[in-house]
Amino acid sequence: MSVITKLIILFAVAMLCSISGFIKYVYFISLGYGFAISGQGVAMLVLFSDRLNLWIVLMSVVLIIYGIRLSGYLLIRELKSKSYQKHMVNEIKDGSTMPFFVKILLWITCALLYAAMISPIFLRFENGNIEATPTYIVGMILMIGGIILESMADYQKNQMKKENPKRFCDKGLFSFVRCPNYLGELILWTGVFVAGVTSFHGVWQWVLALFGYIGIVFVMFSGARRLEVRQNKNYGADPEYQSYVKTVPIMVPFIPLYSVEKYKFLVL
Repeated sequence: MSVITKLIILFAVAMLCSISGFIKYVYFISLGYGFAISGQGVAMLVLFSDRLNLWIVLMSVVLIIYGIRLSGYLLIRELKSKSYQKHMVNEIKDGSTMPFFVKILLWITCALLYAAMISPIFLRFENGNIEATPTYIVGMILMIGGIILESMADYQKNQMKKENPKRFCDKGLFSFVRCPNYLGELILWTGVFVAGVTSFHGVWQWVLALFGYIGIVFVMFSGARRLEVRQNKNYGADPEYQSYVKTVPIMVPFIPLYSVEKYKFLVL
């Protein structure tokens, strides 16, 4: 089976796992996102079944765990959090008025991005580099660290919202950056890119891997912008919030980037 055929299979799996976006278009980039990553992790186990070893299994399982945790968390919040449902009902449209062909284009674009995002790992194994190397180890550490950071951020935010639903989150990880969950994702996908970076063959493989990595970085900063706009609307009159946003970076610790609201190119 050729490398292109295998990539098409990964793309098809990503499409199948993100089809929930036809219920609400936002699911293409939320529930469908996590399920697509998990589905592709399973697909890699199948595609590389003839050469499976500990390192292929470990990398694939980390992707599966990441996707299931993310979509599971989002699904539980969607179904059980009444405060979230009440707060978001006017923030996110269900896409019922969106033309069907636009949904199709969004579905295809998201699936392409998800396939490109895991391509560094896929290409590493496809190109025969299936043993643990320094880049593999560094990449794996970053991936696991990113998952832990994102999970801790989601847990801390849940706890703070239970204690005071009307206050912005500024404790724990949120005292270092305002979007620690997005930072966790950036670290994870940086790990994926690092794990495969020494294994690419040819310009097209570099283009595919870079498209996936730059794409998810863009999506994370776009998400941070949407959150900033929403929080400015909800807490903008609070002096404590104003002090918080002027002293705590929005995404990366120690990098003095405090706002991305003005960057209109981040609008999705």
